[in-house]
Amino acid sequence: MKLYESGEMYLETILILSNRNEFVRSVDVGEYMGFSKPSVSRAVGLLKNGGYLTVDKDGHLFLTEEGKIVAERTYERHTILTAFFERLGVDPDTAVDDACRIEHCISEKTFDALKKHIAEL
Repeated sequence: MKLYESGEMYLETILILSNRNEFVRSVDVGEYMGFSKPSVSRAVGLLKNGGYLTVDKDGHLFLTEEGKIVAERTYERHTILTAFFERLGVDPDTAVDDACRIEHCISEKTFDALKKHIAEL
């Protein structure tokens, strides 16, 4: 299953929420992202069918190994890009918004070069 930007955003959100709370439910994801219950339900179904997450009998969401890899990669990109933009003098809100858009389309090669450059600063 090809994972698109929205799928990566859902997985990243589940990761963030699971770091805050032991259990994450669809309603938590919807509240965090500002999405409706039907939208979240559809996304959860697609991600479950794609092997990126599981749902237990109580409706708790859990990332699979593959889901966790994608979520952690996306979150790393988000945090590093946000910090980099802020170091350049971009205001925090714009830095977060721009990082959120770029994190889904930047290549591994470019991101690795950017991380290396930042580490050398």
